[in-house]
Amino acid sequence: MLALAFLVVGALVICDQLTKYMVVSFIKPSDDVSVIGELLKFTYLENRGAAFGILQNQRWIFIIITVLIICAFIWMMIRYEIKSKMLYAASLLIVAGGVGNLIDRIFLGYVVDFIKVSFFPPVFNFADCCVTIGCALLIISVLAVKAPMVKKTKKD
Repeated sequence: MLALAFLVVGALVICDQLTKYMVVSFIKPSDDVSVIGELLKFTYLENRGAAFGILQNQRWIFIIITVLIICAFIWMMIRYEIKSKMLYAASLLIVAGGVGNLIDRIFLGYVVDFIKVSFFPPVFNFADCCVTIGCALLIISVLAVKAPMVKKTKKD
């Protein structure tokens, strides 16, 4: 089960990195490409901060925090038997999104954002979607599911 989980995380990270590569390759920093009229556009933005661009140029803080969060979720997935599929999906999404943005921060020094929707001012990316959906599922799972995980026991 854990091997499948890491395959899913890998696939999501590849999707994130491919979409960012396409944006960097084909969209100039000053251009917007309309996907669905004014509702959805792709643009190119180098985000050197966190959500909404806060804490600009604190790259190493974000790298350390992201690594700690990723490690915590991986440890939880290895150490505990997660009974809730929702909690498992949340964990996978959070890890995948964290890894996707971590790659950008380590190798570029910033995160490539490109999704711009008319009703939500900040520009974001696929990894951000994974983290956001994962966090929403995590909150729902913790609030709605009883005993979402139990400590694994060694089988002799």
